[in-house]
Amino acid sequence: MTMTTHADRTTDSHRSWLVRPLIWIVDVTHLTPNALTVMGFLGVVASATLIVAELWWAAFFVYLGAALIDSLDGTLARYQGSSSRVGAFLDSTLDRAADGVTLGAFAVLFAMRDEPAMVGVVIVALVATYLISYSRSRAESLGVANADAGLMERTERLVLLGPAIVMGGLDMVPEAVIVALAALSVITAADRIAKVRRMLAQQEEILE
Repeated sequence: MTMTTHADRTTDSHRSWLVRPLIWIVDVTHLTPNALTVMGFLGVVASATLIVAELWWAAFFVYLGAALIDSLDGTLARYQGSSSRVGAFLDSTLDRAADGVTLGAFAVLFAMRDEPAMVGVVIVALVATYLISYSRSRAESLGVANADAGLMERTERLVLLGPAIVMGGLDMVPEAVIVALAALSVITAADRIAKVRRMLAQQEEILE
């Protein structure tokens, strides 16, 4: 699905003992990487619906399934030799949409619980996550490589949201996780923006 990089190949080799049998199962069903990407996104939508309904364990297992599917599309594309820019674009676009759907579900949940401050925290987290991904893609379009400073990449966000879902029925657990996610995402976005600014300034000095 995504374009192959050295990091992709290293990650695939490290988890091949688990992923290869799953890839084989998917491959023999003739599903395409793009179909997997869409299925993963639909799984996120289903999980978000269950979060709003406060069916926490069901939401968690659907969330895990969607995350697993999301992790397979790029590997399947490389396995089938069908990596493409169209697939990479679809994957990245639906990843951003999935972030919005999951955090949006928590915003709806907090609104239903009459917690307006937490709705605001979710909005902060959502804006920061988009800044993290946008700053990197925009930096790369300006010729800045390795613009990936900070902790909260999408994998870290997915892992952090897991406890908020599986323990969503416990008092203050979702709130604590979302606050942590928002804070770390803001720090990551600020760090990344500052790094890109420094690198662009250095490039301009060299050109002068």
